[in-house]
Amino acid sequence: MQGILQRWGAVGIGVLVRLLARLVTAARPVWQGIEPLPKQRIYYANHASHGDFVLIWMTLPPRLRAQTRPVAGADYWQTSAIRRFLIQDVFHAVLIDRRPEQRQDDPLEQMGKVLEDGDSLILFPEGTRNTGDTPLLPFKSGLYHLAKAYPQVELIPVWIDNLNRVLPKGEIVPVPLLCTVTYGAPLALEAGEDKAVFLARAERALLALSNSSDPSAREWTQ
Repeated sequence: MQGILQRWGAVGIGVLVRLLARLVTAARPVWQGIEPLPKQRIYYANHASHGDFVLIWMTLPPRLRAQTRPVAGADYWQTSAIRRFLIQDVFHAVLIDRRPEQRQDDPLEQMGKVLEDGDSLILFPEGTRNTGDTPLLPFKSGLYHLAKAYPQVELIPVWIDNLNRVLPKGEIVPVPLLCTVTYGAPLALEAGEDKAVFLARAERALLALSNSSDPSAREWTQ
């Protein structure tokens, strides 16, 4: 009985999170050169706020959202019961310990298992929040290794615009601002492409969405 109540509670909290996020950000998805189809994908995005994955999660159509799991830092989300409930029961995240000296699980194996089970991932290849002035931090190598091990999975760049201004670092009260989540055309690892070249190309594909004005972009509402 307790398990049933916990599951229904998680569903209800998930609805509330979507409503609150929509109220504060009015986030709208823009699908540019791609459509929200039920394909297995790794959505990789810029990372400036703990709420980044929420905007991607909420702007996906329901059937895609149900099969998409964010990758999050265990060292942040496991520090309180509320955070653990949100990240595990509501978002079904893949928790990665970002402290190599303490971790017991291989992050690539953790993410690979999710892909082998048929789900999609939301990944932030910068590895940590970017609170500086540069638009992107250098990508970690995980995206390359996943692209190489799972070539059938589409890699989708996603640019999240404005969320860092909604809840700046150190603030606890969000400022209502319009946010946009732009999904770009898929890319894949090319034959013989080495890690550095691929990661640079993946960064460029993501940055290109930050100033996108493609008239063919399509906005989808849920």
